[in-house]
Amino acid sequence: MKSTGKGFSLVELMIVVAIIAFLATMAVPRFGVFLAKAKRAEAYAQLASLYAAQKAYWAEHGTYSSTLAGEGGIGWKPEGYKGGGVNESFYYTYGFPGSEGKNYFTGKLQTPAAALSGARADAQGFVAYAVGDIDGDGKPDIITIDENNRIQILQDDIAD
Repeated sequence: MKSTGKGFSLVELMIVVAIIAFLATMAVPRFGVFLAKAKRAEAYAQLASLYAAQKAYWAEHGTYSSTLAGEGGIGWKPEGYKGGGVNESFYYTYGFPGSEGKNYFTGKLQTPAAALSGARADAQGFVAYAVGDIDGDGKPDIITIDENNRIQILQDDIAD
């Protein structure tokens, strides 16, 4: 049979597949960082909302509160809160030490409330926490916001 020269040889196809595999191995870690930064953007938005609720509560009561929802609370919870855990639409755990649904709200990353230990609220000010173990290494990303609307990253889980 006479070859017409149309089409690709098996060697050429294998080289193309190898190049695609190499490019994919380069892109996957960067995609993970991209996803982590998107989750962190959610934390910034939720903390800004919590800040606004704290300021409104302070304007009315002259103090800040670690009670986010329920009796005596500031009237804040993450959008779409369903009771905490994997079924939530948000990732981080937000708030202050205390009880679920009142002082803090657990997101789908299920970061334990113990990571909120430095959060506080009193008449002088507040520091609210957002914590999330983005990469599952047991070391959570810890982001705070205070009464001056200052956001800080106390522990960076993306840079590790």
